[in-house]
Amino acid sequence: MPFERFMEQALYHPIHGFFGSGQLRSVKAGDFLTSPEVSPLFGETLGRFISLEHERLGEPFKLIEVGAGSGSLLGPLLASLDFQPDTWAVERSPAARQAISDVLSTARVVDDFPRFDGGNNGVIIANELLDNLPMALAVRDVAGWFERWVGASDGDLVLVDSAARPSVAAWCEQFAGNVPEGGLVEVQLAACEWVESAISVLSRGWVLIFDYGDTAEGLLPRRTEGTLRTYRSHHLGPHPLDEPGATDITADVNFTALASTAEMAGCRATISRQDDFLAGLGLRDRLSDLRNQELAMARSGNDLERLAVRSQKTEVETLLHPRGLGDFRVMAIQVGN
Repeated sequence: MPFERFMEQALYHPIHGFFGSGQLRSVKAGDFLTSPEVSPLFGETLGRFISLEHERLGEPFKLIEVGAGSGSLLGPLLASLDFQPDTWAVERSPAARQAISDVLSTARVVDDFPRFDGGNNGVIIANELLDNLPMALAVRDVAGWFERWVGASDGDLVLVDSAARPSVAAWCEQFAGNVPEGGLVEVQLAACEWVESAISVLSRGWVLIFDYGDTAEGLLPRRTEGTLRTYRSHHLGPHPLDEPGATDITADVNFTALASTAEMAGCRATISRQDDFLAGLGLRDRLSDLRNQELAMARSGNDLERLAVRSQKTEVETLLHPRGLGDFRVMAIQVGN
């Protein structure tokens, strides 16, 4: 079968899939933590963006998070607002949907993009979602491209070579860049389709995408082995074919492809680093305030509050670390004007 079909089943099968098996993955006791789990100040900081857009666009105003996890982003974000948006949490994992419902009584929790009538203003957020959307695997050869599909040999799953489908080859030619012979590319057709769908929901507003990845040019040094990998229990896991359903399968997002998709839909797309984007919303100023608070409490001998502030400060430093979460990319797509 094509690799994207295998990846879809391994991650999202309702019984055996990694996200469909009933476990909550994005928690300390789970398999990975994203920025909202690292610090509630991630969601609170995004609340400033939402507030500014609400002032600009007015009512009615929709706030939609796709891949909402446990609600760790929406919770602090909504608590920071002085208005109540029409909030939707889209999440395929049953365990995550239950967790959101338990903590966010004001959000409507659904398993797929809701179908709205026209005239929707607001913001759609996707944090570490697109790296998990099913993708094909393609390899550059002298003649062009071939694919890696999933087959079986002696009872084991193996990668097998297959002729490249026209849609896969066309995506590679348009978005992969100058990949050397033998280079491996994760073909993200589903991610591009997701961008088109998200844009179609809004008449005016923004689609904000946070994820690890780079432009096509920035990804070229990683093409020798490709960026496909697995995670489990907060560590790199085995080969994606070894334990399907028991590991997260992911790859770096090609932001050149996403930006081109948005521009072809008539939208403006910008790419920035996560640390710069959050700093633009005041998070570095908040970090400075926390450092000053810690010093003041140290002088006053208030050790318990100093430790609490230090914990907050460390969390924010993690969000902004230039070789960690701060190096994630943020794509901001403006829909309408």
